[in-house]
Amino acid sequence: MLTRVFSSDDPQAPTLAAELIRQGQLVAIPTETVYGLGADGLNEEAVAKIFEAKGRPQDNPLILHIWDASQMALFCHDIPKAAYALAQAFWPGPLTMVLPARDLVPRRTTAGLSTVAVRCPDSFVTREIIRLAGVPIAAPSANVSGKPSTTTAQHVLHDHDGRIAAIVDGGPCRVGVESTIVDLTEDRPRLLRPGGITPEQLIALLGDLVVDKAVTAQIDKDAVVKAPGMKYRHYAPSEPVTIVAGSREKAAAYIHRHFTAGDRVLCFQEELPLYEDCSPLAYGREADVNTLSAGLFAALRELDDPTIHQVYARCPEGGGVAYAVQNRLKKAAAFHIVNAEEET
Repeated sequence: MLTRVFSSDDPQAPTLAAELIRQGQLVAIPTETVYGLGADGLNEEAVAKIFEAKGRPQDNPLILHIWDASQMALFCHDIPKAAYALAQAFWPGPLTMVLPARDLVPRRTTAGLSTVAVRCPDSFVTREIIRLAGVPIAAPSANVSGKPSTTTAQHVLHDHDGRIAAIVDGGPCRVGVESTIVDLTEDRPRLLRPGGITPEQLIALLGDLVVDKAVTAQIDKDAVVKAPGMKYRHYAPSEPVTIVAGSREKAAAYIHRHFTAGDRVLCFQEELPLYEDCSPLAYGREADVNTLSAGLFAALRELDDPTIHQVYARCPEGGGVAYAVQNRLKKAAAFHIVNAEEET
């Protein structure tokens, strides 16, 4: 199969991509978060191709992408007022909501659940593709399952060249980590995955928010989950990743004590001088967490190298977008964290 690459600047790109979606083909689409591997979310055969292309576990639900908040009622029922308030505040944008699914949404899309995750992406070309296709687009991140997510069209081409019909190149993703997911099907809103819309923003609007265990710890492999990114080891290069917490000086001392030939260090740009002899790679500036969010997956993909033995990673602290970066790094490290302040 020849994988075609359309530029988002090409006025014909939305029409061409939409036609492929209607034909049941896979098309990688740009969003503000990461590139998605898209298919007609109402076509079970097309959705099955997503799982096959990614090597994705069948119990990992997909997100339905819609072009406007008015479409929520087409695919969801018993929608609470909170959902419309969140949509008005944050859509189009990096927020996904879990709601009760209507019967027309295939159980293959929802991983057998009676709920479905929906979002309206902040990418004009992608919303236009959805509108022209006339169907919601199911689209998980366009990486091989478990590997670091794709934030450029080149990343997608590396993973899926010759295996999918097309890629729409919209340039580098602005946010760089997957969308925030909030479950609105329980008595209290529940954060299932942090992202570009922060817990603080959600609490300010909703007045309440429960943080699911999957956000802060590895959950059981037999657990039933309502959203992607909760259950399995995700976002990870092939080699082990260890997060080193603590002050700059203590962390650098710990890493230098344990560093061996073939290891790499993933750090903040401000810390590069501390690791000159440790093959450091900066993924952004600690002083600007948005650069860490935008640069994380590109850095993890660069570190996905079988010649590397071990990666020591520095992780930002605090809330806001930093909370999402923490979550992705902890998932990549399978929650293996050492505190340099406690090491002698």
